[in-house]
Amino acid sequence: MGVGMDVADLKVFEAVARLGGMSRAAAELHTVQSNVTARIRLLEDRLKAPLFERHSRGVALAPAGHRLLPYAIRIMDLLGEARRAAMDDGVPRGPLVFGALETTTAMHLSPLLASFVAAWPEVELSLRTGTTAELIEGVLERRLEAALVCGPVDHPELTEEAVCREELVVLTAPAVTRLDGLLERNDVKIVVLRLGCSYRQRLEEILARRGVVGLRRLEFGTLEAIYGCVAAGLGITLLPRGMIGPVWRDGRIRLHTLSSAEAVVETVHVRRRDRHASSGLIAFLAHLRAGIGPASAIKGGSPP
Repeated sequence: MGVGMDVADLKVFEAVARLGGMSRAAAELHTVQSNVTARIRLLEDRLKAPLFERHSRGVALAPAGHRLLPYAIRIMDLLGEARRAAMDDGVPRGPLVFGALETTTAMHLSPLLASFVAAWPEVELSLRTGTTAELIEGVLERRLEAALVCGPVDHPELTEEAVCREELVVLTAPAVTRLDGLLERNDVKIVVLRLGCSYRQRLEEILARRGVVGLRRLEFGTLEAIYGCVAAGLGITLLPRGMIGPVWRDGRIRLHTLSSAEAVVETVHVRRRDRHASSGLIAFLAHLRAGIGPASAIKGGSPP
């Protein structure tokens, strides 16, 4: 015989686990606390294991609850996705949570968002930025329907499609005329975004091939902060050429080109293989491809 666990049980369990209390879960589920408490006790009886540890401030997950929670979340997500897929009649509408790198957003998405919203006003687009590692995790955990990240990704649970290619360049202070001379020093610092940034990883690999190891890192959360530190001579960084036009034109930084093997990076669109591609996502990707151009092109060109 089965344990008699149903979707309603898991919905109550997930709400209590997320909110940390029976009363808070009851308020969200529009029911009374006694009903929530009774459902949790019945579920614990069926599973023959306590799911929560009770204390004066509410509840905390017991070991069995920790093991059950990922499955409950996955089932809730799949049910919501199934409902959206069944209701998708081919007309772009409803929520679309899309992820992209900050650099990709600045270079490609920002100019296209207004025209997309105007073309498809019924799509509720939410754009989340992050590092490649963060965005891939978001897609895998179904928090994002899809994302634009640095490729290749090569993950068995994801499909990937090339969107565009970028040329990466090393940025230094204006006084640095030769990159090789700078790398001969033992005190090179790299100015980078947080761990998980693909450009950061690529720069570390480029320097390692030149024998530069034991790097010191200055981490910042915004591109403007990185530009400012590089311009002040505090370190070097690696970014797409298309990002640096304004700061290059102002003479704030100097760029150094790399070989094509080191410089070219592909931006890819990733999504879960087992997830329905909504009409909103299909429309957004078509709009993106039309705005960016062919995936084989290297975007950005020479600085103005």
